[in-house]
Formats: sequence, C-alpha cells, structure tokens
Amino acid sequence: MSKVILVLVDGLGFATAVREMGYLEGLVAQGFAKRWGMRSVLPSLSRPAYESVLTGVTPAVHGITSNKVNRLSRVPGVFGEARAAGKVTAAAAYSWISELYNGPFDPVLDREVVDGPGAIQHGRFYVLDPFPDQELYWQADLLVRRHQPDFLLIHPMGCDHMGHEHGGESLEYRRAAAESDDALAQLIPSWREAGYRVLVTADHGMCKDGHHGGTDAVVRRVPFYMIDAETGGIAPDEADQLSVAPTVLSLLGVQPPKTMTAPILS
Repeated sequence: MSKVILVLVDGLGFATAVREMGYLEGLVAQGFAKRWGMRSVLPSLSRPAYESVLTGVTPAVHGITSNKVNRLSRVPGVFGEARAAGKVTAAAAYSWISELYNGPFDPVLDREVVDGPGAIQHGRFYVLDPFPDQELYWQADLLVRRHQPDFLLIHPMGCDHMGHEHGGESLEYRRAAAESDDALAQLIPSWREAGYRVLVTADHGMCKDGHHGGTDAVVRRVPFYMIDAETGGIAPDEADQLSVAPTVLSLLGVQPPKTMTAPILS
C-alpha cells in the first residue's frame, strides 16, 4: 500500500514524451521506472478522457461523451472510492476536474478547497488554459506539504495549450513537454522520499494541425510512466488507458470496483 501522485499531462503524445522527457526516460533507462504506450479512449477529447482515466470506463458507459457535457460523474471513480475508504484526496488541476468530482465550479469561491465535502478534499484549481505549468506544480507540492494526501492528481495544461496554438510538431509544444519534465525532475525525488508512488500519463495526444478527438494514432497514443514499478505480465505497448484508475486504487490499498478493469500490477 502506497500514497499515489498521478500526473495527467494534458495533450502529451507518446512520441513527444519519449523524445522530450529526459528525466522520466532516464529513470526508465536506469530501471527506476517503467513506461508503457497507452490507447486513449474515443472520442480522444479532454473531458471524456479525464473521466475515463479516473473511473476506468469508456465514454459510452460513463456518459461524458463531449467536452460540452458538464456534470458530476455518475460512476465509481478514484476520488470517490479513495475518500470512501478513508483516504485523503487532493488535486491541482483544471476546473473541469472539479466540475466532474466536486460539482458546479465558481471561479472565485471554488478555486481553493481545504477539507471540503466533495470527493476532492483539498484542491487548487485554475480556469484559463495558459496557466503556467510550473506554477501548478508548485501548487501541487504545497498540497503535499500541507495535507500529505494519500492520492493527489496533478493536471498541467501547457502541452495541450501549446499544441492547439502551434501544432503537435511545433517547438512550442515540444518545449512545453520538456518544461513539464523538468518540473517533475525537481519534485519527484522529494515525493519519493515522502513515500509516494508517482505515475505520469496523458489524456490524449496532439496532431500536427493542433487537433485531437479522432482515431489517428498520434492523438490516441499516450505514455504511462510508473516510477518504482513492480509489474509483470503486460508488454510495454499493450496497456490500456482504462487500467489507470484500478492501478491507482490498488496502489492505495483500495479494492477497485467491479466496473473497472484489471490494474497494471504483478
């Protein structure tokens, strides 16, 4: 049983992660982490994919089928299951995450949550897409230091924003991935010392035209890094995005509900 930090890098495609995330790839090369390719759900859009990553079921099942479907989650997910099991939950994330798991979002009153009643107990939420990733990582580390959550979601938007603005093959997009990797290089060592298992993945990738949502491999194939992994039985290119939620719960020592698939664990 471990405490878990899940980093959901919005818009980070698999090839860009392998090319630009030198710190994470270094951990893989040295045997301190494992990396899989994962298939994003369809549609490969943000809000449907957030819900799928955090509940382990497809958009056709959970019903968040478009970025314009804005309501509370209606299926068991990581935040709710963890909190029901007595775990402390937290998120440093885009406001859509708050809308999915805590309810309607007021951009002033709900930006900061401290010991709230919702599934996300502690939170720091942003509204504008160009919110700096480094600022978000610092907000996340503040949550770690103040509240020692058992489960923390970190959701930076830099890759997605730069991909939409400049395209998925642009210098700006690649640089956003590298900057996220550098922020993680500064923080992951202290998180590991504090007893956290760190997982890094994405909701979807980005095509060269700055688009996603369809079936092309460049928008569906995303990375999944597990730091300090003890895994077996699944080849690096055979993992499925729906296995993230049960993996998180299993690491937390919480039994995944029957709605979820098998976790990536030995």
